[in-house]
Amino acid sequence: MKQLISFLAGIGLILLTLGMMILQLQPKDSQDQKRPLVIYNWGDYIDPELIEQFTAETGIRVQYETFDSNEAMYTKVKQGGTTYDIAIPSEYMIQKMSQEGLLEKLDHSKIEGLEHIDPSFLDQSFDPQNTYSIPYFWGTLGIVYNDQLIKDVPQHWTDLWKPEYRNQIMLIDGAREVMGLSLNSLGFSINSQKMSELEQATEHLYRLTPNIKAIVADEMKTYMIQNNAGLGVTFSGEARQMLDANEHLHYVVPPEGSNLWFDNIVIPHTVKNREAAYAFINFMLRPDVALQNAEYIGYSTPNLTAQAELPDELRLDQSFYPSEEAKQNLEVYQNLGPKWLGIYNDLFLQFKMYPK
Repeated sequence: MKQLISFLAGIGLILLTLGMMILQLQPKDSQDQKRPLVIYNWGDYIDPELIEQFTAETGIRVQYETFDSNEAMYTKVKQGGTTYDIAIPSEYMIQKMSQEGLLEKLDHSKIEGLEHIDPSFLDQSFDPQNTYSIPYFWGTLGIVYNDQLIKDVPQHWTDLWKPEYRNQIMLIDGAREVMGLSLNSLGFSINSQKMSELEQATEHLYRLTPNIKAIVADEMKTYMIQNNAGLGVTFSGEARQMLDANEHLHYVVPPEGSNLWFDNIVIPHTVKNREAAYAFINFMLRPDVALQNAEYIGYSTPNLTAQAELPDELRLDQSFYPSEEAKQNLEVYQNLGPKWLGIYNDLFLQFKMYPK
């Protein structure tokens, strides 16, 4: 019996060894095709039909996961527990992640369709020569207002402090955004690293508190659509969805200055399916795909070929596709580093706790 067991164990070992050899001899591309493409993106930030179309065209299965903040995404990628092949962070986080070695350098010889992207969105300061990222969507920070509840239409950040807006304003729950609008209203940069300017901006926000109805996140869309507030400070894409749902809502980008943001596609250092990642990037760069995605999401597409095919009411709306002249007063968030980011967060928290 012992000899039989020993014989069977020997056969099992041989079969296991042969299996491992076959697996090693199998082409890597074939192994990658069996592995799903793991995409890490913001919630509701791609047309679900496009994921199905990508799989139908390429045979590549997609595992789609979502995050609700750049910081949450950064933490998961840095931990490395999940093998994300694609992620879509914002500009300042791309700079931070590339500096920390959390992103792969792109092989531009494998990328097709970059000629469709507006050149003004390439070679940005947060990613010179697009070494690590490809533009996905872009937009602004601005003011949504309800023409049924607000008679004095806001045009500038300073208008938010008008006494007639008492208990009418909803603010996005973001330190950079709220501190930034206050800095802009005083003529300062949204990337200020001067304590005197930041303290002035915070004091200025204290004077805004009587006008604040709530500081909220995604729920702002529902509140504004249902006419629960006269004004809201939010991102252009969120505003687009509000406007589509309520004809009395309008969006304004203060001409004196605001945030110009970018969300770009990157390949994290956790990548296990590179060929599929490049296939997805090329798929999203196609004008027909970019057009469908822009119409579904509502954010501004950097794809000029796709933009030209948008309905006139979207393509010609300067609130969502501002002129080059208007863009000159818009600033991209810089990666300020942990020290200054901590200061912004602390001052914003003080403002949130300030009594009305």
